[in-house]
Amino acid sequence: MKILVVDDEELLVKGIKFNLENEGYEVDVCYDGQAAVDMARTGGYSLILLDLMMPKLDGLSACMKIREFSAVPVIMLTAKSEDTDKLLGFEYGADDYITKPFNILELKARVRALLRRAGQQSGGPDESGRLTRGHITLDRERRSAETDGRPVDLTVKEFDLAELLMRNPGKVYSRENLLDLVWGYDYQGDIRTVDVHIRRLREKLERDPARPACIITKWGVGYYFKD
Repeated sequence: MKILVVDDEELLVKGIKFNLENEGYEVDVCYDGQAAVDMARTGGYSLILLDLMMPKLDGLSACMKIREFSAVPVIMLTAKSEDTDKLLGFEYGADDYITKPFNILELKARVRALLRRAGQQSGGPDESGRLTRGHITLDRERRSAETDGRPVDLTVKEFDLAELLMRNPGKVYSRENLLDLVWGYDYQGDIRTVDVHIRRLREKLERDPARPACIITKWGVGYYFKD
């Protein structure tokens, strides 16, 4: 998955690139708004991090131009914090907004959440909106689930958690990752809620919940879906 980072602060760009590449993303960089538009046109990016104040073409203008040919998710980076600036960014086509200085963990959480909302995680559903792994099927349009053809009632968070794991089989998620992606980066509850939801999913989806064959624990790390 490719991300474009655009900011005229080269040291900041270097830090963001390093951290995102450690998360497994492919990262390209540039340092002005015009270059961002040109690269967005041909780069095939899944997400763009775009600074507001840049030379040649400011971030708002660059975002507006990108919106003329692409719906790629855009997160605006800015030193401004006024609500009017944020609203203006959304009007120009930004999907999210983060104010400098920011915590890199917060930035990574917002990137993951926006990619997930945009449906750009790997292993997506088919054209009918149905995602099937083994005996389990999720219908994203109806927000319904089946196991061996039998309807199963899932709560909102159970469905979101199952969908994330099934869309990315074999990928191990820590509890912290799952909280960020399913509950949101600003969630303040107990991390053990993840374990509770995993247990409930196993009870509802696994053929033998006592010996799960799909929703697997990676001891000391987290959980993953075994396809």
